[in-house]
Amino acid sequence: MTGKVETRLCEGPLPYPAGTLVMDKISERTGLLIWVLEERTKEKNRLVKSQAFMRPLGGGIEWDVPLERIVRVEESER
Repeated sequence: MTGKVETRLCEGPLPYPAGTLVMDKISERTGLLIWVLEERTKEKNRLVKSQAFMRPLGGGIEWDVPLERIVRVEESER
């Protein structure tokens, strides 16, 4: 056995409602939260990582960032 853990991909819970304006804390890029993709172990369903998918305001190509890096953009920050 190589020690490699088998994983599966699934949709994860959104930290904010879909369409919420969020910002990546590292790049400071903003976009609308679209969905979350989780990678989990097959055997024990443990979370390996979560990716948030974002779309720029006005449309365009989606991008993803680690879920822990996004924060909601408050009205006063817009």
